[in-house]
Amino acid sequence: MSNELDAWSVMRKFYEAEAAYVAAGGYGKASYEEVAEYLDPEVVLYQAPGMPFSGTGEWRGHDGMEQFMAAFSDCWESMEFLGQEHWGDGDTVVVSNRVRFRAKATGRDVETRILQMIKVRGGRMLECRPFYWDPSAIAEACAVPSAPDA
Repeated sequence: MSNELDAWSVMRKFYEAEAAYVAAGGYGKASYEEVAEYLDPEVVLYQAPGMPFSGTGEWRGHDGMEQFMAAFSDCWESMEFLGQEHWGDGDTVVVSNRVRFRAKATGRDVETRILQMIKVRGGRMLECRPFYWDPSAIAEACAVPSAPDA
């Protein structure tokens, strides 16, 4: 991989790999190699608390990111990028993603925006901080319906 890629170029390729991973069934069903190709060995993902896939809130290194992708793909059957805007250059980019997810647990679609602040090093993502426009809609779409009271 070329070290000449700017942050947006890296992220565009990462998003394609991420969507393909989820579409192929995620952990245990899809190859993680293409996703890992765009991740620095010291990558850190800081997830917002309260999301169905947040875990501890910090996912570190290739193993941590693979565990995150497993949790993420457990929630989503599919993800489609409907629009993207980006700002920045060099090793930093802010990306506004308009995304449609389909939840595995409920089959519901949720369309939302995710704003991400991303740092890249050597042509790979080093740090990502996503901010979800409507966390409650994401949590609701992923919630397993409870059984009715007897």
